[in-house]
Amino acid sequence: MATSTRTTKRATTAAKQATVAQPAVKVAVPRKAIAKPAAKAAAAPAMPKARADAKAAAKPAKDKLVRDSFTIPASEYAMLAQLKQRSVALAQPAKKSEVLRAGLKALAALDDAALKAALAQVPTVKTGRPKAKKGAKKA
Repeated sequence: MATSTRTTKRATTAAKQATVAQPAVKVAVPRKAIAKPAAKAAAAPAMPKARADAKAAAKPAKDKLVRDSFTIPASEYAMLAQLKQRSVALAQPAKKSEVLRAGLKALAALDDAALKAALAQVPTVKTGRPKAKKGAKKA
């Protein structure tokens, strides 16, 4: 009886090893072969080329943004805050950069004589960063 039990165990173990030893085969499916849901395809109808060109022409090209820094006297910097408060009172809140850009547009609208007079009222300032106070730690 002992021999028949051993033979049965060996047969069972061999059968398990045969099934475990075979690795699972993965099949690569190209992305184009995968079907997309019909709802997405129906939701976005193809736009005629002429209409797409007209739509692109209707949008103005965005101007590239430039980041810069400058030195400004404290009194004129305070004027920015006052102008911002005035814009809030007019129900048209504005950022500092928007106030500066509006000022540039106003200056650009002036004729040469008026621009020269406006620039004459602005004193020149030393460019660069202000010197650190004595005793202040540098970061």
